Amino acid sequence: MSTTLPSIQIPVDYATLQNEINDFIQHFKNDSIVPTTTETDLSGEMHDSTVGTGPKYLNILLQVANRDLDTVTIELDDLLKYESEKFLTDPTRSDTSLVRAIQENAKHFIELFCKAIDDYMPLPTKDINYQDDVIDVILNQRRLRNERMISDRTDEIRTENLMDMDSAPASSLNEALREVVAEEAELFPPNLTRRYYLYFKPPSLQNPKTHSAKSYSKAGSSIPLSVRQIKGCHIGKLITVRGIVTRVSDVKPAVLVIAYTCDSCGYEIFQEINSKTFTPLSECTSKECEQNQTKGQLFMSTRASKFSPFQELKIQELSQQVPVGHIPRTLTIHVNGSLVRSMTPGDIVDVAGIFLPSPYTGFKALRAGLLTENYLEAQYVNQHKKKYSSFQMNTDTERHIQELVNSGNVYETLAKSIAPEIYGHLDVKKALLLLLVGGVNKTVGDGMKIRGDINICLMGDPGVAKSQLLKAICKITPRGVYTTGKGSSGVGLTAAVMRDPVTDEMILEGGALVLADNGICCIDEFDKMDDTDRTAIHEVMEQQTISISKAGINTTLNARSSILAAANPIYGRYNPRLSPLDNINLPAALLSRFDVLFLMLDVPSRESDEKLAEHVAFVHMYNKQPDLDFQPIETSQMREFIAYAKTKRPVMNETVNDYVVQAYIRLRQDSKRDINTKFSFGQATPRTLLAIIRLAQALAKLRLSETVDIEDVEEALRLVRVSKESLYQETNKSIEDENPTTKIFTIIRKMVQESGSANKKVLPYDTIIKTVRARGFTTAQLNSCIQEYSYLNIWHLTNENTILRFVDDDTVEASEGSGIRTPVVSQGTKAVNFSTSQAPIMRPNQPASSPQPDTDADGDISL
Repeated sequence: MSTTLPSIQIPVDYATLQNEINDFIQHFKNDSIVPTTTETDLSGEMHDSTVGTGPKYLNILLQVANRDLDTVTIELDDLLKYESEKFLTDPTRSDTSLVRAIQENAKHFIELFCKAIDDYMPLPTKDINYQDDVIDVILNQRRLRNERMISDRTDEIRTENLMDMDSAPASSLNEALREVVAEEAELFPPNLTRRYYLYFKPPSLQNPKTHSAKSYSKAGSSIPLSVRQIKGCHIGKLITVRGIVTRVSDVKPAVLVIAYTCDSCGYEIFQEINSKTFTPLSECTSKECEQNQTKGQLFMSTRASKFSPFQELKIQELSQQVPVGHIPRTLTIHVNGSLVRSMTPGDIVDVAGIFLPSPYTGFKALRAGLLTENYLEAQYVNQHKKKYSSFQMNTDTERHIQELVNSGNVYETLAKSIAPEIYGHLDVKKALLLLLVGGVNKTVGDGMKIRGDINICLMGDPGVAKSQLLKAICKITPRGVYTTGKGSSGVGLTAAVMRDPVTDEMILEGGALVLADNGICCIDEFDKMDDTDRTAIHEVMEQQTISISKAGINTTLNARSSILAAANPIYGRYNPRLSPLDNINLPAALLSRFDVLFLMLDVPSRESDEKLAEHVAFVHMYNKQPDLDFQPIETSQMREFIAYAKTKRPVMNETVNDYVVQAYIRLRQDSKRDINTKFSFGQATPRTLLAIIRLAQALAKLRLSETVDIEDVEEALRLVRVSKESLYQETNKSIEDENPTTKIFTIIRKMVQESGSANKKVLPYDTIIKTVRARGFTTAQLNSCIQEYSYLNIWHLTNENTILRFVDDDTVEASEGSGIRTPVVSQGTKAVNFSTSQAPIMRPNQPASSPQPDTDADGDISL
């Protein structure tokens, strides 16, 4: 029995496929003639949908030759279109699918496309300085050496044949030239002279050709997979993986071609590297050293070698992709060339790449045996949320922004579009909108920085949708990190010192605040955090840096993020008997760093509770929010408008400055007056002034204005004032609300005030019954109220119980003048003042037929 393995014949004609690739590079044209703005891919590639009226990829190669572009992206949508056109023009064409072959064996086809590009690379159309790059210097010197070699070779031929240069046979000269070219081709590997990176872009899911052919859908390179869906059958194929980036390494140079120089003959030797490990060359293999029978020693030449940027990152499954009871899986991704730095931790991405095995090396190979680890070689990256920094203004974006501005009331519409399924909280949403926009960062001449990011704290009772608002903000912002108080430590928020598993060095691992740099960090259950962990946020909220001094590492990290915190009062619910500072139970140093502290109390109210219940019931019945009186703006369009608004830097004129100064003085006086009362939120500090300025600047950005108006400052002051409004509503709710008799008396009093009749002492009894019954009270409660206040000599029923007549309208006049109710009873020469601040409240067990009050010897009334 033979021990040799049987050979497998794969029915793939690579020569035919190479011809198709050459034809595609030469002749493919784009149909779109209408010029559009330039788009930027994550790879840094600037490409236009109309590269030109000529062949698309030849124009791209011309940009590569002119050193204007270093990336060539082969779009498989173009190949699908090319194949469909070819099949229509040539029905006898073979059934071999180039797209399917690329999806099945993408690694090999990268080399085939590179060969085709090398063959059709045009000459540059502009002057290029060949002294800038070491490779250019070497090639230029080698070109001069080749010219000398050709000249010396022709001299030898002329000497041997004893004839002039003009009479030398052309075949001899051509042969000499071919020898030099062959040596040149052997000397320089293709990877050394290529000045571009080639990537494949998978076909889009919207392309109908992708779904029409079964052969294309079989590979499924466009359908995003989770990490656990990747199997062994995907080895070598072009696939797309969806997940969240958890760890990103530093960008390091990966060697592609190593250059050696011989110390004896000066000969240059190049070695291509295609794996993790390689064996360096030691002996020179040039003809000169062989003829001299010397073994020249080779030395590596770093400057003449070629390196490629390399980055390794980890991608993890999304929470909705993990089955019940399992933990998320991770996958290693290798990023090369211009795709590096296109992903940061926390990004949700679709990465298209080639799934490849990587054998273990060194001692790991002895322990692993036949096992190998897998990785994905990235080819294309699609970000789910585009960053503000990568925002590019194009025609569609300008049209969307202009439509939004023309619709009017952008501030109100954008605020309502934040979590429209959450009922109410309009002022809270307005403040969160200003948080997304932010103020203006300033750097003073001496280097001191003033932050422009806005920090907001939502303090409120349970069940007021604080956590839902935080989740909504994380979805809107391109860079948002959500964490909870008990689930976070000071190290997890700032930075942790870890040991690198590759280099075995101490490195810093950024926490939530570092990951949210230039974004928003949402911290839920802020009050549940330990005090020691909470102090780590102080520096971030004002200086926006994190200082680290541990394990021999002394550095400062950037944490230019806005803080959005949600917390409950100290006892779970707000206690109106305590002051706000006692309820909040956060240190003053931390409270002053929040620009706006929203107090969201759950105050019972019949009208608002009814609307809220109807809203929630509708959502659960129809699985959608009720029809709104406006069209909510999509998250992507909102992100575009905010990105454009962030480009504005509004300034304040002298009038606005004076207005802000006077407003700040009033705030200081008010806070000083209320410092010892139950309404005190602490002393207003200069940080309060900066908060008002930041809010006003954010409002000016929303108007797309370059200046801050007084209206912006007034709206900022209103938001600061309305953030405590629910507290005053809770405090002003008097005890009389619990007594139906007093409520009915208040209704009748308002009816008298609002009546337009000249005589305000009388009121028709029928009108009173209709109004009181409409408010939900019974006739018995109304009769009880009339009897009790008739006993107090406030009013009486006359004209056979058809008219309610007040004894004296001092009650009405006092109510109209000062808002204070003072029922008065005239008894001889004395007047009795039953209440100076509220209507009289009857004792529950007091009968309506109690005896009339007696008058003592001094004329005072005793009940």
